[in-house]
Amino acid sequence: MITAYFREAPNGGMHDFQSAGASVLRPFEIAANRIARPFTDAYNWTSDLFHARAENEDLRRKLSKARQEAIQNANSAQELQKLTDLLNYKRTLTYPEDFSKSAVTASVVSNPASAFDQTIVLAVGSSDGIRVHDAVVTDRGLVGQVTKVTHDESRVTLLTDKESNVTAKDHQTGAIGIVRHSQGPEDLLFLDRVYKDKRVNKDDLVVTAGLQQGELPSFYPRGIPVGQVTKVGQTDVDPYQDVQIVPFVDFTSLDVVLVLVSDKPRPRMP
Repeated sequence: MITAYFREAPNGGMHDFQSAGASVLRPFEIAANRIARPFTDAYNWTSDLFHARAENEDLRRKLSKARQEAIQNANSAQELQKLTDLLNYKRTLTYPEDFSKSAVTASVVSNPASAFDQTIVLAVGSSDGIRVHDAVVTDRGLVGQVTKVTHDESRVTLLTDKESNVTAKDHQTGAIGIVRHSQGPEDLLFLDRVYKDKRVNKDDLVVTAGLQQGELPSFYPRGIPVGQVTKVGQTDVDPYQDVQIVPFVDFTSLDVVLVLVSDKPRPRMP
């Protein structure tokens, strides 16, 4: 039949029969296509959906990786800038003793756990020449002093601690007092015990005095920036002025500091 079909003329009987059969079956073919099309479309939609989800997950992973790399690069750039600032500051130290060769750069490994614990921990210790009472600074000013030392770490009590006190003076007028934390509910610093006959002006610079105040010896070299006067007042009954200052150092974002190491013996409390 196949041989006869291919050998007969196009208008032969077998060709006419094929055309008639195709005409009869065409409605069934159309119906079958219509029935199968939703399933085909659903399969294609599902396949495209899984493909899109896979691409989405891949893009999410790439975005997350790129974001992490950007954060790491930004952190590295910030740390590099801070180290550069500290290095430049270390080269220009002008305190009575030359600390530029012995100042130790240290990373902060632990910040204050709460408002009641104004201490930080540094990744340097006695093995790096750190001793108790060494002054700690940044390129902006005074941070505090070392109060505990182990072989590899040091604990620093910040200037904002309620037990801290630093003999300081008004750089413009020479008026001397003691920088203390506020004993009240407000979180403030004051240049305390400045007599009324001494002149202190708003916006004056306050620096470490580097000398003994009464029986309290100073553990800090002279001339470390502490803060700026923001308010000056007085009362009739108090012999001292009320001098409020704002510190130069931002104690909430300490990453790298300098420990001022001296070869001289540390002063002892009387």
